[in-house]
Amino acid sequence: MKNERLLLLLLAAAMFTHILDFMIMMPLGPQLLSIFHITPFEFSLLVGSYSLTAGIAGFFGAFLIDRYDRRNSLIFIYAGFSIGTLACAFAPTYEVLLLARSLAGTFGGVLGALVLSMVSEAIPLERRAKAIGTVMASFGMASVAGVPLGLFIASQSTWHAPFILLGSLGVVITIMMLRYIPSMIAHKQTTPNSPRQVLSQIFGNKNTRLGLTFSAVLMMGHFMIIPLYATYMVGNIGFSKSQLAYLYLVGGTCTMIFSPWVGRMADKHGRLKIFTIFGSLVIIPILLITNLTTISLLIALLITAIFFIFSNGRMVPSTTMETALVSPDLRGSYMSIRSAVQQFSSGIATFLAGMIIQEKPSLINLGEKALVNYQYVGFIAVFFSLLSLYVARKLTVVQGA
Repeated sequence: MKNERLLLLLLAAAMFTHILDFMIMMPLGPQLLSIFHITPFEFSLLVGSYSLTAGIAGFFGAFLIDRYDRRNSLIFIYAGFSIGTLACAFAPTYEVLLLARSLAGTFGGVLGALVLSMVSEAIPLERRAKAIGTVMASFGMASVAGVPLGLFIASQSTWHAPFILLGSLGVVITIMMLRYIPSMIAHKQTTPNSPRQVLSQIFGNKNTRLGLTFSAVLMMGHFMIIPLYATYMVGNIGFSKSQLAYLYLVGGTCTMIFSPWVGRMADKHGRLKIFTIFGSLVIIPILLITNLTTISLLIALLITAIFFIFSNGRMVPSTTMETALVSPDLRGSYMSIRSAVQQFSSGIATFLAGMIIQEKPSLINLGEKALVNYQYVGFIAVFFSLLSLYVARKLTVVQGA
């Protein structure tokens, strides 16, 4: 049990830095726009380059990830991620920073799939949801502690400082991985599959096709509303930008606290049952958020807390369910392609929401933009959420998973 806890701690630390590395760029926008004299579109490329290269790397990583010792793969990929983050810190120009973000995203795109594969192979299925919930609590920790700390450091120093700190932390974690992560070779194939065989085994299998569909509809339901949440709260509800910090603080805290608990409930009562409960309940805050009128900050905090609890409540059991769709020798490949599908689906969801929603001057916060048609985006998110409940019932646990 002690070795399990140490393994989960290091894997959670890797996920924490990976998530924080992605999140920290967005709040640094005002500084980078001024320093590099770039346009909002050029800044969006800095953010989008990470997701784009992560998705591409996730797809092509599927052809290699199951061929090697998980430990060696993790150390190589995480070291590359840390180097990419440190390169961001010392980027002298916008172009170099863009390349550094792409490098970090390339390694980060495979990192999440590898971490979930390692958790799945180290922890039996009957206890796996709790372990995945522990690792996924890193999302909340990044929101609660990481982003505010990074912004504070940047405000007291320069924009370089958060990346120096994050990259240095990555170096320390890499050293700890070298010392404490055990070799994991039980999954290794005696004869490595060719890329054609990998694609055939994953896309030629009904169960794994359903699993990828499951991931896609979950991401569509989630990312239809999340990217525009902050803009809606400011322009339509009337909160100041400083008050948004409280909303994300509450949401992150709920994710951090409830992820392990949801995992325990999934292990105890069944993954599909817990997913169904939270997957149904999340429809309530989705409809509330996308149809809000002027409300107090306290009510907004309550609705935000409910949304993050219910939303994350379906992510922990659903992720655990997907780790059991394939045998260990193909799990890394599947999870890597799943990562690419998630990146692609979230991008499509954001694009569709952008096509539906229009902007108008805010009558509450002068100088800000209010969103029109956000409620229709909410209805579409509900549709995908209901669709995920249907697809979940079609998934089958394979022998040896």
